[in-house]
Amino acid sequence: MAKSKSDFTTLYRGATGQYAWLFHRITGVAIILFLFAHVIDTAVVGWGPKAYERVMAVYENWVVRLLELGLVAAVMFHALNGVRVMVFDFWPATARYEKVLTRATLLLWVACMIPITWIMGKQILDLIG
Repeated sequence: MAKSKSDFTTLYRGATGQYAWLFHRITGVAIILFLFAHVIDTAVVGWGPKAYERVMAVYENWVVRLLELGLVAAVMFHALNGVRVMVFDFWPATARYEKVLTRATLLLWVACMIPITWIMGKQILDLIG
């Protein structure tokens, strides 16, 4: 029996919902990795104030501050997309508006990230210069 053309293609087509699903998973993993690192750097306080101050000095680096901006972006997207998913869970009829809601989520994320990036970006630039 001959296979149809669709038997050789992937189900992944790159639609907005699939990208939202992918980024939701990626941001979730990034947040968990940060939380793990945060627990470790906070636990250093048990070794005394000097050890803790040395660890905290790492956060005065512009690269780390840039990573913090990425963390804020990940948390914002993960939270907003989580609300979008909850809307689908509580009101299944909204699934037919999936593309519109995904685009609205992205637009809201960008609107939230503009002032955040402005504020954090100025601090990053101060550390560079």
